[in-house]
Amino acid sequence: MSSPAPRPTAPPVSRASVVIVGAGPAGLTVANVLRAAGVDCVVLEAESREFIERRPRAGFVEEWAVRALARHGLAERLLERAHTQGEFEFRFDGGRHPVRTARLSGRRHFVYPQPLLVGDLLAAYADRAGGAVHFGVRDVRLHDIDGPHPAVSFGDPVTGARHRIACDHIVGADGARGVSRAAIPEGRARITRHDHGVAWLAVLAEAPPSADGVVFGIHPRGFGAHMARSAHVTRYYLEVPAGDGVADWPDERVWAELHLRLAADGARPLREGPLSEKTVLAMHNYVVEPMTYGRLHLAGDAAHLLAPIAAKGMNLAINDALLLGDALIAHYKGDDRGLAGYSAASLRRVWQYLEFSQWLSEVLHGASSGDRFRAGTAMARLRRLLGSEAAAKAFAGLYLGEEADL
Repeated sequence: MSSPAPRPTAPPVSRASVVIVGAGPAGLTVANVLRAAGVDCVVLEAESREFIERRPRAGFVEEWAVRALARHGLAERLLERAHTQGEFEFRFDGGRHPVRTARLSGRRHFVYPQPLLVGDLLAAYADRAGGAVHFGVRDVRLHDIDGPHPAVSFGDPVTGARHRIACDHIVGADGARGVSRAAIPEGRARITRHDHGVAWLAVLAEAPPSADGVVFGIHPRGFGAHMARSAHVTRYYLEVPAGDGVADWPDERVWAELHLRLAADGARPLREGPLSEKTVLAMHNYVVEPMTYGRLHLAGDAAHLLAPIAAKGMNLAINDALLLGDALIAHYKGDDRGLAGYSAASLRRVWQYLEFSQWLSEVLHGASSGDRFRAGTAMARLRRLLGSEAAAKAFAGLYLGEEADL
């Protein structure tokens, strides 16, 4: 008689109060806030540390977010190294039209690429505070998220062995393509989507900036933008037809369109250099409502994705993380009001920023839409912004981010 087949060995189980899936700005900010308050947590990240500290991402941090990070001791290097910007310019019909946002609002943008912030947050959490983080994890799975005993399991990147972490709460901060949002059962969350109908080609030029700050070029051939990143690197964007790929845009074509779309009387000529990165970005948004299901709390791009039209994504991720971190700390002190209200509190700012992004998209893309009505109303908005102090102040407040609860 044959012996029964051996049962699969159950993965070893450890425990943490909170498991954070994703080591981006949202996940690492939550991790630092919890760690400082004595709430034990573990961070799981599918990529290597080297990869996430170099991955090209957004570079604008709003002043309210910098102040909030500073209150938690997380902005020292940012404040030392970041440049600030307090104005930008529109270019259209051969003219330059500055908007002095700092004078209008009293605030500035901090230029600090996301990989640098991620590196700072990792150093604070893992290196200085000894926080637990696992890189390169495989096949992450969320278990029992709607019950009293949730857990997260994952495969070891070296041995392939599975590990399981029992916890009280899970923070899903693993982005648009992560497992967290997908773990919510169908019908238990509403996902609202919007497609702008265009794409942007994002390029990184190894060349000094050709203007002091941000330039938005509005042109019948399509939107173009210049954004200084450092003394030697410049980010450019070009509106391209939806469906275009990187192969459709060789370097010569990119520079020719940038020269055309950003041309204006009195402007410095563009300084060309090798293009070290090219990516086509679909201009679309989505919002998940509510951002909490059971013991799973979404944050950052896992909960809402904003096209980079108004540079709001990283700031919303930080806002989510600060709200959620405070709510979880209060939970462990016996107060669940913050967790109960987390989704609604976060979504107030999300929808406000989405509305502003939609408004700005019409201004930037109206001239190239091929629709005379859209082009005419976009120009009317632009001229009102440039001609009215009240309109300019309202715009600057939203462009640089409001401090108050939205």
